[in-house]
Amino acid sequence: MPQDRRRPTGNRRLDSWKEIASFFDRDERTVRRWEKERDLPVRRLPGLRGGVYTFTDDLSQWMNAHHLAQSGIPASVTAESEPATSAAPAATVMVSQPEVNSPEIPPYVPAPSEEPSTDHARTVAKWVIAICVLVVAFVVTLAAVRRQRAGPAVVRVASSTPAPVSPAVEAEAEDLYLKGRYYWNKRTPADLNKAVDYFTQAIVRDPNYAKAYVGLSDCYNLLREYTVMPPDEAYPRAMAAAKKAIELDPSSAEAHNSLAFDSFYWMWDAATAEQEFRRALALDPNYVLAHHWYGTFLHALGRSDEALREINRAQELDPSSTTVLADKGVLLYAAGQKQEAITLLKQIEDTEPSFLSPHRYLATIYLDNGDYAGYLAEAKKAALLTQDKSALAIVHSGEKGLATDGADGMLNEILQTQKAMYSDGAVAAYSLASTYAQLGNKPEALKYLGISRDRHETMLMNLRSDPTMKSLYGDPSFRNLLAQIGLPPVPGA
Repeated sequence: MPQDRRRPTGNRRLDSWKEIASFFDRDERTVRRWEKERDLPVRRLPGLRGGVYTFTDDLSQWMNAHHLAQSGIPASVTAESEPATSAAPAATVMVSQPEVNSPEIPPYVPAPSEEPSTDHARTVAKWVIAICVLVVAFVVTLAAVRRQRAGPAVVRVASSTPAPVSPAVEAEAEDLYLKGRYYWNKRTPADLNKAVDYFTQAIVRDPNYAKAYVGLSDCYNLLREYTVMPPDEAYPRAMAAAKKAIELDPSSAEAHNSLAFDSFYWMWDAATAEQEFRRALALDPNYVLAHHWYGTFLHALGRSDEALREINRAQELDPSSTTVLADKGVLLYAAGQKQEAITLLKQIEDTEPSFLSPHRYLATIYLDNGDYAGYLAEAKKAALLTQDKSALAIVHSGEKGLATDGADGMLNEILQTQKAMYSDGAVAAYSLASTYAQLGNKPEALKYLGISRDRHETMLMNLRSDPTMKSLYGDPSFRNLLAQIGLPPVPGA
């Protein structure tokens, strides 16, 4: 096992087969088989296809129980009283590896001359009894979870009517939902993951609670922006959850709004997206997030006046929302109100320095205005907030290039770093297209935009509103590309 693959401490949520397999240093096929044959504690959201999750503590308990079944001795006692041997399962050896930033502490191994004392024997016996009790409790809990997981499927087959839920469970699910929304609104990587946990718990309590599915969908819609979660993992989960919410409650404005967002940015279907946004606003004319996301959607289509009307309405309904204000800054800039946009974004940045959006938006604006030092400073803040090592390396190369050869040096250094990362799959084709466009290399920019289209990179839906692509507006291939992905042409181009 490679020694540099260490995991963070604490009980963590693992949100896919890929992450579960990585925990064990095994492939996905192996851990899927373990679930079927060895009761690996993997959970599924009721009614949501393809989504699995579990927690690292549950997996560690399962490994201990599995080791006990094989050896008859609790794994915790083995770690303290005897050295690991080649007969021990690989998963058990893995758990004994030290965590991130922890010192290398070998397990205690008695010297050959040491004889276990009577007290030590009693201690071991107590450990055996305690661990056996825990294992029995774990097996009982696992059986209950499996029965719970199978329950909704039986209900759906037997009847189309949702199973009744007690008022106490409804209240508990709603409380978990509200906690999820609290953390969702904070929009930091850690808080978004907390929100996922709360929405998931709400669904487990009440599998027919539509709002919890909406919350889960909205989390995944933001996780691909505020964390390093790939869009092709986030968007399918978001869309599945939104559709489930509509199935449970067709009159939910929140569900239609979430589906609209996914329809545009994931499915590249602007017509359906607009229909769903309008449906959400018809169901609830005062739904802030619908006005907000509809405004940013209209911005992507180049309908600036309509976009500002929607974002202004969102601000009227929720004057304290910094997320609405940040996106308003982008829309103001696109509408030509540049200084007002910069002032607004800097005010938000000063008030909430850990809020990601103002840094990203100011970086784009500074780059468009030729303020390259400002661009790099804001891009670095954004990379640090998202813990994106690739983005941070790109910023460092840009700083080096700017110091030695000005703007062209910055762009060329960034390009070289991007190309190296692109070959490793760490950078999107769209990012290379953007840098080539700024360098004036239209053929290469259009080439990578074509690759971006073929790979269905979701960044492409910002193509029409991205100021770094302005040099391509008049090119026939660029106009054709806009049409292919369902975006309107740029006027006058």
